[in-house]
Amino acid sequence: MHIGVFGAGAWGTALAIAFSRQHRVTLWSREAREIADLRSDGENRRYLPGIPLPAGLHPSDSLAEAARADLHLVVTPLAGLRATARALHDLAPGTPLLWACKGLEAGTAQLPHQIVADELGGDAPCGVLTGPSFAAEVAKGLPAAVTLAARDLAFARHWVNALHDPRLRLYANDDLVGAEVGGAVKNVMAIAAGVADGMGFGLNARAALITRGLAEITRLGIALGGRRETFMGLAGLGDLVLTCTGDLSRNRRVGLLLAEGKTLPDILATLGHVAEGVSTAREVAALATRLGVDMPITAAVDGVLHGGLGAREAVEQLLARDPKQE
Repeated sequence: MHIGVFGAGAWGTALAIAFSRQHRVTLWSREAREIADLRSDGENRRYLPGIPLPAGLHPSDSLAEAARADLHLVVTPLAGLRATARALHDLAPGTPLLWACKGLEAGTAQLPHQIVADELGGDAPCGVLTGPSFAAEVAKGLPAAVTLAARDLAFARHWVNALHDPRLRLYANDDLVGAEVGGAVKNVMAIAAGVADGMGFGLNARAALITRGLAEITRLGIALGGRRETFMGLAGLGDLVLTCTGDLSRNRRVGLLLAEGKTLPDILATLGHVAEGVSTAREVAALATRLGVDMPITAAVDGVLHGGLGAREAVEQLLARDPKQE
């Protein structure tokens, strides 16, 4: 099988490496220089240094070449999903599409599947790949398990069987909304966890934050049509725990630096990767307000990132909340 992977960042490269163990993979980037470096270096020195690209992986800056695949896998930042899906539809309409983007689109608050439906139509064969998975570990072949969710369970099961690998286990799910909400909001909670850890609040506080964060994710997900059990699985609790506790988490790193008193522009300038939780916090907070869903941790993170609220002040406000509101 030929898989076109679109987006040569850390996660796109990691998935391309993982799937090239059993399939032919074309890894696409719009940046010709980036592709030239991948070819000459034999690795992605910027995002995954020291991890060699397998022989079955072909880097390319030709969108048309990568689109001539049996499956399209979009692994751009969420901001690039709409344009990439549109371009792929123009080049190869009807090709099954998966995405590994997480978040809510800035300005529209749309989840990824809504963006894809806008560009490909509501009946397009598509789904999301999401779950607890740091790129570096997947690229090294360390064991991981993720969810492949689609509205059509038969579609999800087909691609789980086609892509399943002993070191990257896939599980089918037909709760597309729930899987995407879990993947989006966990990044916001990871920023909160980073702030708490950076301020030295300890493991008890981290456990409480993860638990209450899961409650917020679940409330929003159910309000949007997701199923409660999805948030107890890989796409919910699993991804939340990993991102809130793992040192490889970019969003947790944002929180740690905020706790040190760094400004958001300085943090983003030095991070080197996209931290989706930064833009997602604003969209989730606004969406929760519109839906009447209580999400105090999300509101606090949004206040720190975008509302001029100090990190310590935000924590104090959360601790002062009436427990009857929980």
